[in-house]
Amino acid sequence: MGQENCSKAVALVVGATGMVGVAMVEALKQPTALGGPWKVYGAARRPLPSWFPSSFLDEYITFDALNFEDTHKSLLKISHEVTHVFWLALQVVEREEENIRLNSTMLDNVLRSLTSSNFTSLKHVTIQTGTKQYMGPIFDPSLATDKMIPHEAPFKEDYPRLPFPNFYYALEDLVASYAETNSFSFSIHRSSIIIGASSASVLNSLLTMCVYAVICKEKGFPFRYPGNRYTWEHFCDMSDARLLAEQQIWAGVTEKAKNQAFNCTNGDVFAWKSIWRLLCDMFELEFVEFEENGDEELFDIVEFMKDKGEIWEGVVEKHGLFRTRMEEITCYPALQTARRFQFQHVCSMNKSREFGFVGYADTLKRIRVWVQKLREMNIIP
Repeated sequence: MGQENCSKAVALVVGATGMVGVAMVEALKQPTALGGPWKVYGAARRPLPSWFPSSFLDEYITFDALNFEDTHKSLLKISHEVTHVFWLALQVVEREEENIRLNSTMLDNVLRSLTSSNFTSLKHVTIQTGTKQYMGPIFDPSLATDKMIPHEAPFKEDYPRLPFPNFYYALEDLVASYAETNSFSFSIHRSSIIIGASSASVLNSLLTMCVYAVICKEKGFPFRYPGNRYTWEHFCDMSDARLLAEQQIWAGVTEKAKNQAFNCTNGDVFAWKSIWRLLCDMFELEFVEFEENGDEELFDIVEFMKDKGEIWEGVVEKHGLFRTRMEEITCYPALQTARRFQFQHVCSMNKSREFGFVGYADTLKRIRVWVQKLREMNIIP
């Protein structure tokens, strides 16, 4: 099938404690993993949380990727053996120009550290981005204009770039430049809304909704939908963390997939109404039908949740959960923005299938799996 035989496959997973990072290290250590057996290094800024499946790592490395000296020193001992980099790291702030600076600096420091020695084994780098590729800087209010019209759905990989700053574009250009100079290949993986299990992801929509559901259950609040009627009734898609890991491993060892960009979604679609019914079932909440009296009266979840941190701390204490602060594990502004789109958030998976990756996931079933996983990890009750 055009897959390489990596007799010494050594992976560096940068962002190993995030949703896809957790799924990635587990997928790489499976006996059936393509290109394996793999030696796996995991890396992130902070120490391993207690819930992390450290048995899937050969070694865990902590460093600040924004600091070149720290990055170079930390990667020096493994730079000669790493064959594949799986880039899952992410820093997000409100201003897109700052996102470009932060994320480009981190990737540049890692790639510079791995390629600066006289001997490098680097063969392939995967970069995980997302559907902001097709929508523009949707979270940056300084760039939001009436002219910022996203591409038509379903989003396709060959759509031209939009005329706005986007750190995804910057990462693509950076890895392409390094690949040309250092003779390795790369692949770009554009996710939709990711579902997975971690307390260390910047944009964890599922955990954000779970925390909201738990607080509603704890205090008897109605579980209201934080979006508009359009997303309540129209189609959307998601990306399962395990599926993202599998596609990136496939691209990393498949000749045909080199230097290509691929969407990666589950392959099915849903309306948010069905997700809301599912969450009500899993958290034993009464289903609340969508109500609106114009955009100015849509339920504002950002305003509603801004003073609920103490309630979450009480839930953590009451159930003996892994200690987290609500503000660190949720992303209500991003959740609300994405639930108020006026277009269908759906990607085409045709290119991925045509190139040979035919993985898929049942979104509703996988949400159940990940919620249960979050409970097993003692992140939610």
